[in-house]
Amino acid sequence: MGDKNIVYEEQHIKELFEKKQEELQSKIELNNMVTIDTLHNVAGVDLAYWKNKDKEYACCCIVVYDYKTLEVIEKKSSVGEVTVPYIAGCLAFREYELFEKTAQLLENNVDLYMFDGNGYLHPRHMGLATYAGIMLGKPTIGVAKSFYKFIDFDYSNLKPEEGNYIDIVIGGEVYGRVLRTHTGVKPIFVSVGNMIDLEVATKIVMNMIGEESHIPITTRYADIMTHEVRKNRLSNEK
Repeated sequence: MGDKNIVYEEQHIKELFEKKQEELQSKIELNNMVTIDTLHNVAGVDLAYWKNKDKEYACCCIVVYDYKTLEVIEKKSSVGEVTVPYIAGCLAFREYELFEKTAQLLENNVDLYMFDGNGYLHPRHMGLATYAGIMLGKPTIGVAKSFYKFIDFDYSNLKPEEGNYIDIVIGGEVYGRVLRTHTGVKPIFVSVGNMIDLEVATKIVMNMIGEESHIPITTRYADIMTHEVRKNRLSNEK
């Protein structure tokens, strides 16, 4: 009986989250509130999880780059207990609180946040990048390493050369873009978050691709940092 109660509770939470996502759709801004010429500081965001006994924890890491020089300006991280269950399509509600806590630690202004995940490429256009962009009132981009398969979409004809892309079109609407950042490597999946359009988002992502990886340096080093923070925490918990 207890397991059934958990299922019912999660279904109720899912319905509340989806309703909130639908309410927020009218606040999505797809016009550019930042231009490549005026862009200064770009932040990469990623989270990592672990369990300790019967509790789940996460760390959020933010790495801020100078867009012109691609130098690291600042790094911040936070750790916290995760109390929101994982619900497919509702990841933003699980991750936003810790992200916001980490963003508040930043000492430099951030013009644009780049998330390891989706934004508009979501069944209700409300991935973490979009949700966070609305909550913060900041331009955001979602950059995912794998395709969120809420629909069937064939991108096998994507050309192998660097810079090629295929738009992900669903019901006549562009949800995101499959983008090849280096010749012959796996593509990434770019979607707008908020306050930006897909063309500008793609240019910014491509400008922040290093030689050593097919993902932007922003989210790559945020990801590396999360593994370091998690490793240190796990060592301390032993």
